[in-house]
Order: sequence, then C-alpha cells, then structure tokens
Amino acid sequence: MDEHQRRSYWRANTALIRNLLIVWALVSLVFSILLVQPLNTFRFFGVPFGFWMAQQGSILIFVGLIFIYAFQMDNIDRKYNKK
Repeated sequence: MDEHQRRSYWRANTALIRNLLIVWALVSLVFSILLVQPLNTFRFFGVPFGFWMAQQGSILIFVGLIFIYAFQMDNIDRKYNKK
C-alpha cells in the first residue's frame, strides 16, 4: 500500500469515527439531557420519551453504533485491501 492509499484509508477511518461520535454526542447530550423535558411530552410504550431515551434508547443506539462501526470498517478494509 502506497502513501496515498494509506492516507486515504486513515482519512476514511477518522471520518467514520468522527461521524459516529457526533451521533453519540447528539444522543447522549442533546436527546437524553438537554431536550428531555420537551421529549417527555411524547409517550413511548407508556413511558415519557425523554426518560426512555435517557434510560433505554441511548443504550440501544450505542450498541447500534458499534455494529455500524464494525460493518463500515469491514467495507473500508475491503476497499483498501487491509484484510
């Protein structure tokens, strides 16, 4: 792998990590803390949605982010012949 491919690989890797961290920050800070009161006006399975996001929804989204990262990194590795 030449230097240009190596830089492209790491650029794709860091862009993926950056984007997933943005989603993580939005879920953990914005939806679970800052917007909890407005979200509580909605009900989800009989529970206020803001409370549900802070307790259950954020955990499910974080687990989903792990699977998205693994799937996308597999695609990036294949694209740059890293496997």
